[in-house]
Amino acid sequence: MLTLSLLPAEYAVCRLPADASVPDWAMSGTLFCVMRTPDELSLLCGAAQVPADVQQQAGWTAFKLHGPFDFALTGILASVLNPLKDAGIGIFALSTFDTDYVLVQQAQVGVATTALRAAGLTVLEDSR
Repeated sequence: MLTLSLLPAEYAVCRLPADASVPDWAMSGTLFCVMRTPDELSLLCGAAQVPADVQQQAGWTAFKLHGPFDFALTGILASVLNPLKDAGIGIFALSTFDTDYVLVQQAQVGVATTALRAAGLTVLEDSR
Protein backbone atom coordinates (compact mmCIF):
# COMPACT_ATOMS: atom_id res chain seq x y z
CA MET A 1 0.00 0.00 0.00
CA LEU A 2 1.29 3.45 -0.92
CA THR A 3 1.74 5.97 1.90
CA LEU A 4 1.86 9.75 1.54
CA SER A 5 2.63 12.48 4.05
CA LEU A 6 0.99 15.87 3.91
CA LEU A 7 3.75 18.44 4.48
CA PRO A 8 2.77 21.31 6.80
CA ALA A 9 4.10 24.25 4.74
CA GLU A 10 2.69 26.53 2.03
CA TYR A 11 4.66 26.56 -1.21
CA ALA A 12 4.83 28.86 -4.22
CA VAL A 13 5.74 28.16 -7.83
CA CYS A 14 7.75 31.05 -9.26
CA ARG A 15 8.94 32.08 -12.70
CA LEU A 16 12.04 34.14 -13.41
CA PRO A 17 13.73 34.96 -16.73
CA ALA A 18 15.75 32.10 -18.24
CA ASP A 19 19.04 33.94 -17.69
CA ALA A 20 18.32 34.93 -14.06
CA SER A 21 20.62 33.79 -11.28
CA VAL A 22 19.10 31.44 -8.74
CA PRO A 23 18.19 33.69 -5.80
CA ASP A 24 19.29 32.74 -2.30
CA TRP A 25 15.71 33.03 -0.99
CA ALA A 26 14.67 30.16 -3.26
CA MET A 27 17.09 27.68 -1.72
CA SER A 28 16.05 27.59 1.90
CA GLY A 29 13.51 25.49 3.70
CA THR A 30 13.01 21.76 3.72
CA LEU A 31 11.63 21.48 0.18
CA PHE A 32 12.69 23.53 -2.82
CA CYS A 33 13.25 22.86 -6.49
CA VAL A 34 15.13 24.81 -9.15
CA MET A 35 14.66 24.04 -12.84
CA ARG A 36 16.10 25.98 -15.74
CA THR A 37 14.95 25.64 -19.34
CA PRO A 38 15.73 27.77 -22.38
CA ASP A 39 12.48 29.65 -21.65
CA GLU A 40 12.50 30.22 -17.89
CA LEU A 41 13.93 29.63 -14.45
CA SER A 42 11.19 27.87 -12.48
CA LEU A 43 11.30 27.63 -8.70
CA LEU A 44 9.27 25.87 -6.05
CA CYS A 45 9.93 27.05 -2.51
CA GLY A 46 8.27 28.19 0.69
CA ALA A 47 5.69 30.86 -0.13
CA ALA A 48 6.68 33.13 2.76
CA GLN A 49 10.17 33.72 1.40
CA VAL A 50 9.16 34.84 -2.13
CA PRO A 51 9.44 38.59 -2.73
CA ALA A 52 6.19 40.27 -3.76
CA ASP A 53 7.60 41.44 -7.12
CA VAL A 54 8.30 37.88 -8.33
CA GLN A 55 5.84 36.21 -10.72
CA GLN A 56 4.37 33.43 -8.60
CA GLN A 57 1.44 31.24 -7.80
CA ALA A 58 1.30 30.59 -4.06
CA GLY A 59 -1.05 28.46 -1.99
CA TRP A 60 0.33 24.99 -2.76
CA THR A 61 0.51 22.12 -0.25
CA ALA A 62 2.72 19.09 -0.83
CA PHE A 63 2.03 15.38 -0.48
CA LYS A 64 5.25 13.38 -0.20
CA LEU A 65 5.08 9.81 -1.50
CA HIS A 66 7.01 7.51 0.81
CA GLY A 67 9.87 6.01 -1.21
CA PRO A 68 12.38 5.22 -2.32
CA PHE A 69 10.98 3.76 -5.51
CA ASP A 70 12.95 1.70 -7.99
CA PHE A 71 13.14 3.38 -11.39
CA ALA A 72 11.76 0.19 -12.98
CA LEU A 73 8.46 0.46 -11.09
CA THR A 74 5.54 1.73 -13.13
CA GLY A 75 2.32 3.40 -12.09
CA ILE A 76 3.45 4.85 -8.75
CA LEU A 77 2.71 8.46 -9.65
CA ALA A 78 -0.40 7.48 -11.63
CA SER A 79 -1.86 5.79 -8.53
CA VAL A 80 -1.88 9.24 -6.90
CA LEU A 81 -2.68 11.39 -9.92
CA ASN A 82 -5.65 9.39 -11.19
CA PRO A 83 -7.78 9.78 -8.01
CA LEU A 84 -6.94 13.49 -7.98
CA LYS A 85 -7.87 13.81 -11.66
CA ASP A 86 -11.16 12.00 -11.01
CA ALA A 87 -11.88 14.46 -8.19
CA GLY A 88 -11.18 17.44 -10.48
CA ILE A 89 -8.04 18.52 -8.64
CA GLY A 90 -5.17 20.16 -10.51
CA ILE A 91 -1.66 19.21 -9.47
CA PHE A 92 1.98 20.26 -9.68
CA ALA A 93 4.32 17.24 -9.53
CA LEU A 94 8.03 16.93 -8.76
CA SER A 95 10.27 13.91 -8.68
CA THR A 96 13.57 13.26 -6.94
CA PHE A 97 15.91 10.29 -7.16
CA ASP A 98 14.07 8.51 -4.33
CA THR A 99 10.47 9.71 -4.43
CA ASP A 100 7.79 12.00 -5.81
CA TYR A 101 5.93 15.03 -4.49
CA VAL A 102 2.45 16.00 -5.62
CA LEU A 103 1.26 19.49 -4.80
CA VAL A 104 -2.34 20.67 -4.73
CA GLN A 105 -3.85 24.04 -3.95
CA GLN A 106 -4.43 24.50 -0.20
CA ALA A 107 -8.16 25.00 -0.74
CA GLN A 108 -8.36 21.48 -2.20
CA VAL A 109 -6.33 19.59 0.43
CA GLY A 110 -9.41 18.16 2.16
CA VAL A 111 -10.98 16.91 -1.07
CA ALA A 112 -7.59 15.58 -2.23
CA THR A 113 -7.02 13.70 1.02
CA THR A 114 -10.50 12.17 0.84
CA ALA A 115 -9.98 11.12 -2.80
CA LEU A 116 -6.59 9.56 -2.06
CA ARG A 117 -7.90 7.62 0.93
CA ALA A 118 -10.92 6.43 -1.06
CA ALA A 119 -8.46 5.05 -3.62
CA GLY A 120 -6.86 2.94 -0.88
CA LEU A 121 -3.84 5.14 -0.20
CA THR A 122 -2.65 6.02 3.29
CA VAL A 123 -2.32 9.75 3.96
CA LEU A 124 -0.47 10.87 7.08
CA GLU A 125 -1.23 14.47 8.00
CA ASP A 126 1.13 17.14 9.35
CA SER A 127 4.22 14.99 8.87
CA ARG A 128 7.63 15.36 7.26
